[in-house]
Amino acid sequence: MAVPKKKTSKSKRNMRRSHHALVNVVGAECPNCGEVKLPHHVCGACGHYDGREVVAQAEA
Repeated sequence: MAVPKKKTSKSKRNMRRSHHALVNVVGAECPNCGEVKLPHHVCGACGHYDGREVVAQAEA
């Protein structure tokens, strides 16, 4: 049976568990139109990314 040679310190244990406390990202505000969008994604409302229009939107 496998047995650990050394005790895992509180620091190492807590670093391993650190991702348990993370929360999901709600979103970021588009600087062009103000809609909520995911970070590092093209805005679904206006099609802008990084200050320029990437996806042309159909005029309704």
